[in-house]
Amino acid sequence: MKLRVLARLVRIQRVLLRHRLDDMVRATHLYRPLRLLLLASPDIWAERIRAASQTRGERLRLALTELGPIFVKFGQAVSTRRDLLPPDLANELAKLQDRVPPFPGREAMAALTLAYGKPLGEMFSSFEETPLAAASIAQVHAARLPDGADVIVKVLRPGVRERIESDIEVFYALARLAQRYWPEARRVRPVEVVSEYEKTVLDELDLMREAANATLLKRNFAGQSLLHVPQVHWDWCRVNVLVTERIHGVVISDMARLRAMGTDFRKLAENGVRIFFTQVFRHNFFHADMHPGNIFVLADDPSNPLYAAIDFGIMGTLDLRDQYYLASNFLAVLDRDYRRVATLHVESGWVPQDTRVDEMEAAVRTVCEPIFGKPISQISYGQLLLRLFEIARRFDMQIQPQLILLQKTLLNVEGLGRELYPDLDVWVTAGPILRQWMRERTGPRAIIKDLRKQLPDLLDAAQMLPAVFRSAVRRARDGGPGVTLDPSVGASLEDILDRSARRREAVTLGTVLLLGGIVWLALGREPSWPGVILAALGTLSILLGRR
Repeated sequence: MKLRVLARLVRIQRVLLRHRLDDMVRATHLYRPLRLLLLASPDIWAERIRAASQTRGERLRLALTELGPIFVKFGQAVSTRRDLLPPDLANELAKLQDRVPPFPGREAMAALTLAYGKPLGEMFSSFEETPLAAASIAQVHAARLPDGADVIVKVLRPGVRERIESDIEVFYALARLAQRYWPEARRVRPVEVVSEYEKTVLDELDLMREAANATLLKRNFAGQSLLHVPQVHWDWCRVNVLVTERIHGVVISDMARLRAMGTDFRKLAENGVRIFFTQVFRHNFFHADMHPGNIFVLADDPSNPLYAAIDFGIMGTLDLRDQYYLASNFLAVLDRDYRRVATLHVESGWVPQDTRVDEMEAAVRTVCEPIFGKPISQISYGQLLLRLFEIARRFDMQIQPQLILLQKTLLNVEGLGRELYPDLDVWVTAGPILRQWMRERTGPRAIIKDLRKQLPDLLDAAQMLPAVFRSAVRRARDGGPGVTLDPSVGASLEDILDRSARRREAVTLGTVLLLGGIVWLALGREPSWPGVILAALGTLSILLGRR
């Protein structure tokens, strides 16, 4: 292990001790030899005496803040799980969502001047030195553009990249130790998990990328009344600076104010579920940092509240294969088809191929059956998660690093739903969205759409086949390497060439029929069945011609 990694581990130990988090220290076996040495330090004892007057929640929040951006993000994620945490810890960790100590405003102004290469007064008609809010990686200031538009200016913290890279190196070292000595490592795949997290958090440091994410998300929800995404002012954006429209809404954690405004919490909760499943399955591009500090409510019409999102540094996408298996799993659980759930896990490779499907079916039924028909308020998700983890271990299910962002976001959405409307039935709201997506994904129109995308490749392949075949026949006739003619087959060279010509004709005819069917459907003519028949006949002709 590198010396700087050991040094960082010692600093982590030191922070935990200073904030009287001894239980965490004792749980980290690597630190035990250092504990007595660090306790001999006078300044640690001074801090421990001061921390004695603080609650355990305050001590944990201050320790995570001191440890840096990655630890703050961990606290933010955990704070949404009030069903898993004691109230005092949840309340304190919730402060990490938008009350991280800011860095001096003059440092932000100096960074902006350096980024723009000109005085700040030339870029903004006004700029507030005092930040509106600060997060683990950046902080935001209110400003006004020369045209009078109110905007938010997001600036990266000085030295944040170096701190994150240092902690990532520590995580890699611990993951490799776990890979070597921990029996569960093969299933949990700690190195792959850290690698996935590294890509995510480093992407978050590129604010031009965040601007592009916001633009795409806004385009995806254009014309819908579910989610408002602030406008990006591209001319003012840089790698370490993001400038967007200022949102004047109520932060979603301010329940008292929303309640005083008469907000329809049931509709708000249901819309939150719709937004999540629409992003994941219809758009395949989802906001993966949905803690309450990043969500506002525009309640000008309290009966139709509108979500407004900020902070688009962490966005998630799924491989189409994973997307299909997830949707199929959700629907199978919704239909209580637990055998289908077990089969999908085997087909996807999430569990070993020799897994007993009937045993896994029984295990999944035991966990899922009790939750149906119950609102969130009556379901212990903590117990449910523990039972699911037990099943995962029993059937040697491997962690899927590519799904970690989705799992984290789903937990955030569920935690938010519990706060807004405890009687929400997530399945009732999500079911129609998933069923419609599956119909669109596997129906005739989806198949024809995929064929239309692949048509150029099919045409290229069809044009190349005769030349490839003639070349192979010529090599066989001349005794060269390649395909050889077997006299026992009883076919002459002329017969083979004649069959080749007929196949070319079949492929050509099939291509014409397929194009005709696609054009008919694209023009939206009624009835649509002639287009489907033409496309089907064309596809069949191409396949027969290529046999």
